[in-house]
Amino acid sequence: MLKISEISSKFPICHGRVTLRLFKENDIQDNYISWLNDPDVVKYSNQRFISHTKETSLSFLNSIKNSQAIFLAITDRDTKEVFGTMTVYFSLDHNTADIGIMLGDKSYWNKGLGAEAWQLLMDFLLKKLSIRKVTGGTLSCNTGMMRIFEKVGMIPDGIRIDQELLDGKPYDIVYFAKFKK
Repeated sequence: MLKISEISSKFPICHGRVTLRLFKENDIQDNYISWLNDPDVVKYSNQRFISHTKETSLSFLNSIKNSQAIFLAITDRDTKEVFGTMTVYFSLDHNTADIGIMLGDKSYWNKGLGAEAWQLLMDFLLKKLSIRKVTGGTLSCNTGMMRIFEKVGMIPDGIRIDQELLDGKPYDIVYFAKFKK
């Protein structure tokens, strides 16, 4: 069975316009914290309920280091600028992984980079690490994330009806999956 330390040692990975590398403590800069506190960036995330600081960000990073998860920086392959993050929560006993993504720098929105980063990580997990199943989920009203799931060929994997409130209105959480071939 894989170990998180073995998985972590395989980064960075690159393809197309993006590089995925391990998120480091010195990535916790004012711009990163501002993303976490930007209502547009975290609109569909439960991060919107937290007031983020350098300390809360460092606490999160340390919690990841002591779990079956990895935290990645999404960087522009050419400029090396960090414009987002991804998480992977593993269930190594079941050989599954659940991905999350945040594109924090709005100047990188609507350019297909979220799908590119998602595809890169998903393919890495399925093909290079032989993870059996990769999953992701979002609120049903998050059309950008729904397009990513469709674009990368994930299939529906479940619905939690009226699970979370956004602006006082209940929305489903929809889950998607891709299996190792």
